[in-house]
Amino acid sequence: MFENVIKHYLDFPKPGIDFIDVLPFLQDKQAFTEAVREIDRLATAPNLATVEARGFLFGAPLLAMSDHVRTLVPFRKKGKLPHAEGDLVRVEIEKEYGSDELFYRLSDFAACQPAGDEIEVTLFDDLLATGGTVDGIVRSLQQQVIDGRRIRIKEFIFLVELPALGGRRLLEPIAPVHSLMSLEGVE
Repeated sequence: MFENVIKHYLDFPKPGIDFIDVLPFLQDKQAFTEAVREIDRLATAPNLATVEARGFLFGAPLLAMSDHVRTLVPFRKKGKLPHAEGDLVRVEIEKEYGSDELFYRLSDFAACQPAGDEIEVTLFDDLLATGGTVDGIVRSLQQQVIDGRRIRIKEFIFLVELPALGGRRLLEPIAPVHSLMSLEGVE
């Protein structure tokens, strides 16, 4: 459905990587609008967690248009989130081309709309490859208790999935996995 919108950059950021560029969605109002509507249809939690930076582009419009998404929680790179003492949590992640780290604020989850004794979250990222980024996030979130509530991932949503890299198998035991497009044979 959206395959004609994305671009591929071979050997970026290093040899052997086929970089999937979703930024062309920002040059196609109709495709962008349809993608955001589909993300909204798939997201069932009132809280949406998104990963820097492309996740913000597709997640933020839901705050204005969705009937059920109420908050957005950003996961950012080092040095990008202002924070109070003890509020920032570091997450180690494994990407398909190396280790990295992301950060989130506990106060952002405290501001989320609770559901009983849980904080239900839809986790959105632009690309599912090995699943290392969201797996690291989930492992960190599962350790948190915020105002007596545990964080529960209701579903994962990805704009693009690369099935050959096996990320879905890693995440499906945690929560349902949805992708707007699947690129078979891309590694």
